[in-house]
Amino acid sequence: MSSPPETGLRERKKAKTRAAIQAEALRLFREQGYAATTVEQIADAAEVSQSTFFRYFGTKEDVALHDRFDPLLFAAFRAQPAELSPIQALRAAMRSVFGALPDAELEQERQRGELIFSVPELRARLLVQLTETLEMTAGMLAERVGRRPDDFAVRTATGAVMGIALAAVLAAAEQPGADYLALMDEGLAHLEAGLPL
Repeated sequence: MSSPPETGLRERKKAKTRAAIQAEALRLFREQGYAATTVEQIADAAEVSQSTFFRYFGTKEDVALHDRFDPLLFAAFRAQPAELSPIQALRAAMRSVFGALPDAELEQERQRGELIFSVPELRARLLVQLTETLEMTAGMLAERVGRRPDDFAVRTATGAVMGIALAAVLAAAEQPGADYLALMDEGLAHLEAGLPL
């Protein structure tokens, strides 16, 4: 039976393999285009078998859409002091997770966002994925304020947060060099102020 440290090591190795596959896929998508890139090419570039690729990602779309920061962001949100409002906690969690990332990783995420919005099938899948993200975010906000995830006020707040995330992604995709995280923080600050226009 494995001890917890071995389990942790195994999970870290899996995360490293998943990140390597995604990094190579994103590089190939940039260099030769999404449609022209095959799973076989991605697996070869990542130095894994195609069966290993499919253990981590069900499809080529999945490798582009996978957001490895969601679990980190949710954990950082839950770790924020109880006296912070949900929006304050979310802003602090974002700074905690993304503030320490090297520029190269931030740039990779920016390029991933651009890719998703430039490829119609990825954009369509993103909308499907949005429902799952909405449910997870509603659960996270509900837990913090002691309400149910289907509480209308929780759903409304969740919709506002997701709207800000989409607005920030679109703005960053339209403006090369725009800082998605700064845009997201600005949007959350605007929400916290009551969304005045």
